[in-house]
Amino acid sequence: MMELATSASPEEEKNTIRDITGSSEAQVKEGDNFYLITQRWWQGWLEYVNQTPVEGEHGSVSLSAVKKPSSIENSDLIYGESSVDSTSEIELHDTLVEGKDYILLPEAVWNQLYAWYGGGPTLARKVIDTGQTHTELAVEVYPLRLQLHLMPRLDRAAIRISKKETIRELHRKACEIFELESEKVRIWDYDSHQKHALDEMEKTLDHANIQMDHDILVEVCDINTNGSLIAAQENGDAPYGVLAPMESPKSSISTAGGVSVSKGTSRNGNSVLLQSQHMSSVRDAVRTYGSSGISTRSSSGLTGLLNLGNTCFMNSAIQCLVHTPEFTRYFLEDYYQEINRQNPLGMVGELALAFGDLLRKLWLPGRTPVAPRPFKAKLARFAPQFTGYSQHDSQELLAFLLDGLHEDLNRVKHKPYIKSRDADGRPDEEVADEYWANHIARNDSIIVDVCQGQYKSTLVCPMCNKVSVTFDPFMYLSLPLQPTTTRSMTVTVFTCDASALPTACTVSIPKHGRCRDLIQALSEACSLNHNEKLLLAEIRGHVIHRFIEDPLVSISSIKDEAHLAAYKIPKLENNVKYLQLRHRQEVRESSNGQSIPVWKPCGTPLVSPISCEDVVTRANIQSMVHRMLAPMLRTSSSYTSAPPHNVPSSTGASKDSKTSDLKCEPPVTRNSTASQKLPLRLVDENNECIDLTVGEEKVVRLSLSSSSTVLVFIDWSQKLLKSYDTHYLENLPEATKCGPITKKARTEPLSLYTCLESFLREEPLVPEDMWYCPQCKERRQASKKLDLWRLPEVLVIHLKRFSYSRSIKHKLETLVNFPIHDFDLTKYVANKNNNRRQLYELYALTNHYGGMGSGHYTAHIKVLDENRWYNFDDSHISTINEEEVKSAAAYVLFYRRVKDTSPV
Repeated sequence: MMELATSASPEEEKNTIRDITGSSEAQVKEGDNFYLITQRWWQGWLEYVNQTPVEGEHGSVSLSAVKKPSSIENSDLIYGESSVDSTSEIELHDTLVEGKDYILLPEAVWNQLYAWYGGGPTLARKVIDTGQTHTELAVEVYPLRLQLHLMPRLDRAAIRISKKETIRELHRKACEIFELESEKVRIWDYDSHQKHALDEMEKTLDHANIQMDHDILVEVCDINTNGSLIAAQENGDAPYGVLAPMESPKSSISTAGGVSVSKGTSRNGNSVLLQSQHMSSVRDAVRTYGSSGISTRSSSGLTGLLNLGNTCFMNSAIQCLVHTPEFTRYFLEDYYQEINRQNPLGMVGELALAFGDLLRKLWLPGRTPVAPRPFKAKLARFAPQFTGYSQHDSQELLAFLLDGLHEDLNRVKHKPYIKSRDADGRPDEEVADEYWANHIARNDSIIVDVCQGQYKSTLVCPMCNKVSVTFDPFMYLSLPLQPTTTRSMTVTVFTCDASALPTACTVSIPKHGRCRDLIQALSEACSLNHNEKLLLAEIRGHVIHRFIEDPLVSISSIKDEAHLAAYKIPKLENNVKYLQLRHRQEVRESSNGQSIPVWKPCGTPLVSPISCEDVVTRANIQSMVHRMLAPMLRTSSSYTSAPPHNVPSSTGASKDSKTSDLKCEPPVTRNSTASQKLPLRLVDENNECIDLTVGEEKVVRLSLSSSSTVLVFIDWSQKLLKSYDTHYLENLPEATKCGPITKKARTEPLSLYTCLESFLREEPLVPEDMWYCPQCKERRQASKKLDLWRLPEVLVIHLKRFSYSRSIKHKLETLVNFPIHDFDLTKYVANKNNNRRQLYELYALTNHYGGMGSGHYTAHIKVLDENRWYNFDDSHISTINEEEVKSAAAYVLFYRRVKDTSPV
């Protein structure tokens, strides 16, 4: 097998892995193994097996020199290998991201790659069922890491175990680690410093709500005369106090449900158990809570949060919430009676309890930083996207947290079904109040009381002018930051249907826009029909370097000196390949004193879709190429097109169908008198060239399993060049000649009011989100207008600095001039019955510094009783001046309503 594998060509390797992958992924089941492989090595292998064929001398085709990858190297995914004993395995870095750092391969694919390349280390992970009501398979990349604490001996250990293992298996492994008799051992979950018995032995850890980094008490008990265990305490608070955080050596923790041990005591040699903190401190904090919502004790509330890896995104958002006076007062008092444990949309009250517990710790007297591990575990339980210790978006965390707290604290236990009525010309005030009453009937919580407002949404049908008005609640406002620059880009547009000559189009798009912005601008510039689309490609060295098909690809990935082509083709169904016509011209080169003819690449490739469902002959391809070249045919020509040949349609229609998009009619020429064939050569699946001037009835195989491109060369002799004007195919202009063009230099920062006006501006819906008009009975690209109607006590404003695609995240560094005092929203509120001024004052904000991969979050918070601003940087807290609050790092702003009695 190894000997056969090492002799495989890149194309053979690619086809083998593709076939194995398709077969493996179709049969995935619980318990199967998947393997991690570093993204860096995988990307190198993809480049190796996807090399572009390059023509050589005398029409031969070879592969460009992309170096074959060396052996698999996964060392950058792990902390290091442990060789202490057989139970010590390999520990992954905590912050790995799938698709960025690694990919997951089915076992058969890994085995094949390993047979070809060797290397390692091997990182296997199990497939588990994560579904609650139906099967949902996922790979458990990070099994649970649990901290075992042996009582009363005070030993400790760290283990890795799958969340799908049973409590019985956890019990067995704990006994094995500490060398205990199983009948004398009882285990407890010690989450949030509460003992919860783990005695349902067949229950999985997942169903028992055991989370990452939970503390597990392993209690050695005496056996009573009747055979029962005598435990220290059955339920309630444990007598052991608060467990200290334990950081085990990374190499001592195993993978994929394995077990490894890290026994010992704390750094100073004392017990790992610390003195318990009592609830009296919390009660003291409640009693000293001032009228403005901030403790009169200078030390209260000024407590930092430890960074658990890359959790600064979470810390910054939490600090802003716990310093919101309304929330502080609520969670320091008795909020337990409002917990809604029956709400199917909530988290059975666990998220609210975890947040309330964390808030109380942060408001205890003293400034010892708090490790938010219990809260992080609950967060991961109900929001798997925040599992692990990778960096995330602070605003996304904030949105989930506010919504989750609302559902956990919803005072409505049984939500009534209420059908909203259309406005039907009724006064806005009446309709808005009706919508709000319906909303409150189903949603009533401290979050609604403090953070929720209402806006008016107006949709107008462009065809029948039907107006639809709704009044919807909002938790925060996401305001766009208008880019200050645009980029002028030039693209040459080609047709495949002989309708026009190639045309260079120059359009302006946002500097940090996406591919879809470029396509949209080009579509308008070249008057694209509704049944057509543009296929964007980058041309290098007279070949197509890549097709840019992902609409979310950032325009910044296209260099200024790149040459771009857009091919206007019909919108087709599946089972379609692209015929790519490459040009070669005969030149003479000297070799050994002799002049010999050599075919060199020239011009710009042309592209046309071709169906794989029906039979395609060599004559069909001749007709397609004639049609593609027809616009360049000179007026007086003796070299004309071949007789018409029908090419099968992409929709599977018969050859007589009038609606066939891919049926090749004879190109319209000015002097169609001959039937001479074009000198075409097709590169087949075996990388061999086929002469298409002979055997016109022979079938061309178009297998869907092979490449998506049908590569055809045309050799331009001097005689043929007299018949066609090919200068249109030469010298494509650069995408951007002079770099980004600044619209208007900003002498001042972008105003927050300008961002709000942009958010409220009327604009058409995007084509992917068209509105169903009840009057037209069809989906329409309606225009949408938003207006503020009802403003909350605390207004949260999210500045949209980040744009996302499948592989790229871009940040706008625009400096926004946001008011700290007297943020006046009066003129933006459409409800004119409210005749009081709408003034707000900034009291907190989150900041994001740096780039995407290495960015860092902090929070600026104003302590109202002190009238002083503080910078919360994880565990470090320092005072700052008010003028330091404004910066280009500001991300999420928190405003409080100012009580103003003056009329508008």
